[in-house]
Amino acid sequence: MLNDFKAFLIKGNVVDLAVGFMFGAAFATVVKSLVTNIVMPPIGMLMADVDFADLFIALDGNTYESLAALEEAGAPAIKYGTFINDAIGFVLLGFVIFMLVRMISKLQKKEEAKPAAPAADIVLLTEIRDALKK
Repeated sequence: MLNDFKAFLIKGNVVDLAVGFMFGAAFATVVKSLVTNIVMPPIGMLMADVDFADLFIALDGNTYESLAALEEAGAPAIKYGTFINDAIGFVLLGFVIFMLVRMISKLQKKEEAKPAAPAADIVLLTEIRDALKK
């Protein structure tokens, strides 16, 4: 059983999956930074200098000047601005992955379908037919 497990781990598919997972996690971090630091500030500026990361609803009934003040007080909140940032990041990440998969699919040469070899009895009948024609 241990040998089967080692063989499973060493197979190319598992290693490829692990590498893909690590690459995907690193790429997600870059996309999150892109959304937070590059995409959202201009959108916030267009919407009367709104910082989406600071949008929240305090659940304790009090009013807080900023998200930092809310977190310092330890009050519960619905941080919908952070959710908006994450949702936009998810859409961008999905789009980039879609484009990569599409590009890779175009680069891979599709194997042309080869006709199936005729069955042995068909080959034999063809040989008999050809022999009778002589």
